[in-house]
Amino acid sequence: MIEPSATFGFRDVDPSEKPRLVRGVFDSVASRYDLMNDLMSAGVHRLWKDATAARLNPQPGEVIVDCAGGTGDMARRFAKLARRAQERRGGPDAQIMIVDYNAEMIAAGRAKGGEPEITWNVGDAQRLPLPDACADAYVISFGIRNVTDIPAALREARRVLKRGGRFLCLEFSHPATEMLRKAYDAYSFKVIPQIGQIVAKDRESYQYLVESIRRFPDQRTFVSMIEEAGFKKAGYTNFTGGVAALHHGWAF
Repeated sequence: MIEPSATFGFRDVDPSEKPRLVRGVFDSVASRYDLMNDLMSAGVHRLWKDATAARLNPQPGEVIVDCAGGTGDMARRFAKLARRAQERRGGPDAQIMIVDYNAEMIAAGRAKGGEPEITWNVGDAQRLPLPDACADAYVISFGIRNVTDIPAALREARRVLKRGGRFLCLEFSHPATEMLRKAYDAYSFKVIPQIGQIVAKDRESYQYLVESIRRFPDQRTFVSMIEEAGFKKAGYTNFTGGVAALHHGWAF
């Protein structure tokens, strides 16, 4: 009998071990997490996040789950957009619930300051501490590849969404052309871990993050996984030629 395994970078590990290993990575990089995304995307992640927030189009009174949202980078964007809409047409405050497995990431986010619409919660994407059909939208950004059981996390996203709710997942993905793939691989494997060593004195964590991107399913495979979790009208938009992709689906 073949024992089930989970991926940790290029390694296959026991599923029970992955949460501890991933927690160790994010304990190490929490204080520099946003800088890490700057390094891994050459700063372009800010444009990807702005585009994701615009696609979500948060509205007054909506309940939004920001899963793996530890530093609050996305939640602050959502809060500001919802507040602008509220100023135009009124309505109650949006509620933006950050859920992150790592308490260090939550602490790093709180230290940067929040918005009145945001709440911070430590929780597992595979077992969200939320009731069924409680949210209008669920967003996970640069987090789902670190989950031990991705299909379970997708099913949880579907469970907490109301009928008609929106699912958005922003994640590093697979470049669409061979030339771009080779260039990004060279940057990822040769430059990013070295910068991680210089900036954070932690080459191994950055090496894991680069490897985890390469092990993540390609765009079309991930669309199929979203559909298997019960979402309808699933699809994706490539950013920067597929270096990242925004996947989406609807809870009908």
